Amino acid sequence: MSAGTQAPFHQPASHTRQTRLPWWAVVLPALAFAVLLGLLVGAPEAQAATGGPAAFAHFLEQLRDVLLHGSG
Repeated sequence: MSAGTQAPFHQPASHTRQTRLPWWAVVLPALAFAVLLGLLVGAPEAQAATGGPAAFAHFLEQLRDVLLHGSG
């Protein structure tokens, strides 16, 4: 039985092209981190919303109106 052969090792070319990140690849994660950190820091001061089921129903009506009539 013969032993398997290995492919020769090729070193990458010394003139490889360097890639640059787009601006949003750095800004968006940093912005998301800042927003989440702000939510965590401000969490102790958060208060429950008042209004009950009527406020939620009003919100759903507004959402429906925006989705159905927003494009017209």
